[in-house]
Amino acid sequence: MTPITTIHTATAAASARLSAEQLAHACKALGDPLRLAIVQLLGRGSFGVLELCELFDTKQSSMSHHLKILAQAQLVSSQREGNSIFYRRPLLAGHGLWTQWLSATLVTLDALDDPQNNEVEQRLQRVLANRAAACAEFFARNAEAFKQQQDLIASYDQYGAPLERLIATMDIPTRQALEIGPGEGAFLAALASRFDTVLALDISAPMLQKAQHRIHQQQLDNVSCLLGDSSDIRGSHRHQFDLVVANMVLHHVPAPKTIFTDVARLLTDDGCFLVTDLCRHQQAWARESCGDLWLGFEPDDLTAWAVESGLSEGQSQYLGLRNGFQIQFRLFYRA
Repeated sequence: MTPITTIHTATAAASARLSAEQLAHACKALGDPLRLAIVQLLGRGSFGVLELCELFDTKQSSMSHHLKILAQAQLVSSQREGNSIFYRRPLLAGHGLWTQWLSATLVTLDALDDPQNNEVEQRLQRVLANRAAACAEFFARNAEAFKQQQDLIASYDQYGAPLERLIATMDIPTRQALEIGPGEGAFLAALASRFDTVLALDISAPMLQKAQHRIHQQQLDNVSCLLGDSSDIRGSHRHQFDLVVANMVLHHVPAPKTIFTDVARLLTDDGCFLVTDLCRHQQAWARESCGDLWLGFEPDDLTAWAVESGLSEGQSQYLGLRNGFQIQFRLFYRA
């Protein structure tokens, strides 16, 4: 494995420059209340055109027009996920004037108290619930065959050994660990051998049953299971973890950024968040075969979500697989 290096986007090269014309263009684009609301919403994650139409009760032609204006002003960016285009906020790289201005503007947007937000928030929760339901339905239908399908991309046998070596060398307390989305529980034995107690958390009852079967089979007496997601336990003072693991799970999560927000509240002061996931790829078949909502992630995405959640970046490594996929191992700590 080799250290991850920062990936610079095309917009990053221009981030050091800010002309009066560019600033005027951006301010004009944000001068429309709907476009302002769109950029504000994209702070919650990536969304497709049809989802944005639903969220703002707007016709597709109108939404596409507004997104084009925002994109031309470099206030949103897009990426393809299978056959769909998703819109998001641009990655902010460097410390140039454009980055400083846009960063301050986005912080201000995130702090706005818009009376219309309650209605949009209700629609947003429906959109995310639909994503989660589709994911849960996939795992309910494919629980028996999931390992075989997942192995087409990355089996635990391929990356488990370096992952286990990584947690064995972590200099953190070893009281309590949480694994979000343990799947069939392949990683639980390694966690159980290192930590006093381990909690396995999953939204899929069939997959959690498979993890429970492995727990009983391997007699992992210090491991317990809970049906739910990270938002269900983030407000509980009983749940504070020295290590939280999201192992090959973020690409199944309706809004991956929210996991970082939840985990930041779940970690102890000396705690660590370990993310193992696919690097960005274009293998669209993974959506149908493995229930993937996202085709991997750019390393800069994970870094940005962590920083916005109050986490600092630690060690990062890559592992390339023979089938062309690449796995990233990322560590984030309480800042």
